[in-house]
Amino acid sequence: MKILLDTCVWGEVVQELRAAGDDVVWAGDWQEDPGDDEILEWAHRQGRVLVTLDKDFGELAIVHNRPHSGIIRLVNLASRQQAPTCLKAIELHENELKSGAIITAEQTRLRIRMVDNREE
Repeated sequence: MKILLDTCVWGEVVQELRAAGDDVVWAGDWQEDPGDDEILEWAHRQGRVLVTLDKDFGELAIVHNRPHSGIIRLVNLASRQQAPTCLKAIELHENELKSGAIITAEQTRLRIRMVDNREE
């Protein structure tokens, strides 16, 4: 799966997701943070699921109807829990993510919200 990790996601998650076979870009490697709108737009243009700790991306997608290619929001996780939780969400809900789902992932629970984000 093609993934963009937001800057707030622990950088070591990159290696763990790549080891699992995912195509991963980490925004923390960029020279500057372009802001949430640009990050979400870039991920969508590239067909990448955005993985973040930031709830603002869900608001951009739902309230402001910004197009996206799926979002995983990691909640209340220690750094070392981020990759396994992300991998679990992808394994269980890859098709939903490809359809534009927003997944809120906690250590013991995944919540899925399907969003109609097709561009008009």
